[in-house]
Amino acid sequence: MKLPPRWAEPWLPPVGVALVRLLAATWRYRVRGWEHVEAARERRRPIVYVLWHSRILPLLYHRRGEGVALLISRHRDGGYLAELSERWGYRVVRGSSKRGRGVGGRGGGGEVGLLGLVRHLHAGGGAEVALTPDGPLGPAEQVKPGALAAAQHAGALVIAVGARARRAWWVSSWDRFCIPKPFARVEVAYSAPFEVGCGKDGLRRGLADADRALRQVTHEA
Repeated sequence: MKLPPRWAEPWLPPVGVALVRLLAATWRYRVRGWEHVEAARERRRPIVYVLWHSRILPLLYHRRGEGVALLISRHRDGGYLAELSERWGYRVVRGSSKRGRGVGGRGGGGEVGLLGLVRHLHAGGGAEVALTPDGPLGPAEQVKPGALAAAQHAGALVIAVGARARRAWWVSSWDRFCIPKPFARVEVAYSAPFEVGCGKDGLRRGLADADRALRQVTHEA
C-alpha cells in the first residue's frame, strides 16, 4: 500500500479520524461469545486479546472507549493507526509483537513494546491488552510467538477475537486490510479463554491453540 507524501502527514490524522468515524458510525454489529469475556473478567486475571492484523479497524471501533492497551508498530503507517486508536480511547504502546531474545531482555522496538505490555498486565486491576500475532508485516494469519510469550510471562488469559464484514473493501497490503463499507453488517466473535502453560512446551501449545481459535472466530460461521 503506497504511503502518502510527507507534506500531507500533518493533515492526515484529524481528517482521517473524522472520515473513519463517520464511516464506522454506520456499521451494524452482531457479537457472539461476549460471555467468554465476562467469564474471564470474573476470574480477575489479566486478558490478552489476539486478532489478525487485517481485522483491526472494525474491532477498534467495536471496543472504543474501554481503555484497552494496544501494541502498534513503529513503522510510518503505524503512526496513523496509533493516532486513531488514541482518539478512540486506547492506551497505545509502540513496538511490535516480535519477541526477539526475550520479553524482558534488551533489544529493539519489539522487545520494548512487549515489555511495556507485560508491565501493564502485571499492574493488576483487570488489565486488558490487544495484540496482532501476525503483525506488523506478516506473514498474514500466521501466529508468531511474541503475543503468547507476553501472556505467558504475565499469567494472562488469552481470548481470540475475529471480525467479518458482509460488504468490505480489501486494501492491497500484505494483510489485505479490511475496511467495511457503509452500513455493512460486522460479525464479531470471541473464543473461550485459554492459558499458556509454562516453558517451551506450554508456549508451543499456546501457539497452536491461538491459531485454531483465530481461524474459528474469523472464518467460521
